[in-house]
Amino acid sequence: MAYLISVNAGTPVPTDHSSTPTTGIDKRPVDGPVRVTVPGPEGTAPTGIAGDVVCDLRVHGGPDKAVYAYAREDLDRWTAELGKDLPGGVFGENLTTSGLDVTGARIGERWRIGAEVLLEVCAPRIPCRTFAGWLDEQGWIRRFTERAEPGAYLRVLQEGTIRAGDPIEVVHTPAHDVTIGLAFRALTAEPELLPLLVAADELPERTKEKVRARVSQ
Repeated sequence: MAYLISVNAGTPVPTDHSSTPTTGIDKRPVDGPVRVTVPGPEGTAPTGIAGDVVCDLRVHGGPDKAVYAYAREDLDRWTAELGKDLPGGVFGENLTTSGLDVTGARIGERWRIGAEVLLEVCAPRIPCRTFAGWLDEQGWIRRFTERAEPGAYLRVLQEGTIRAGDPIEVVHTPAHDVTIGLAFRALTAEPELLPLLVAADELPERTKEKVRARVSQ
């Protein structure tokens, strides 16, 4: 059974690796129930997780990045490779999941979490220098890109409350085959895959614009 290991929220910490003096990437598990809502427009609002902080609104937050999920199984593989503990939230994820193939999730796939919340998979996370600086690992962006297990951004379709231990049920799977892993590879190291992404109507509009522009070149 797939379930939530933790719901994670961040507080500002100093950084020398961002366009802002602080970052909200340091997310920690929250005790008790957490409210999930649809955030305001991109560039004006943080994530959909109550109490979570986003410092650079130019590239984080908004409806298409309302929630970020990462699989505990993927964290465990990084733990073995890096030789250090990676607690839930360390990758900046809001949801640390168990028993769910996040990389294999299709764009537009819908997850019911607990009794109330409905989320829709919409895009992969693209690594940035803030992420690299936070982990302090040599060549991190390259290594993360090569692994192609980026975690998924989700939009909120139904608001409500979630908490650690809640079950996760995949309640809708689109007919296309565009997964988080495929979208990530196309948008990073394998641009020859970009034409395949046009099948995924649920991609964020900004991402679709980038795909159209690059395919037409």
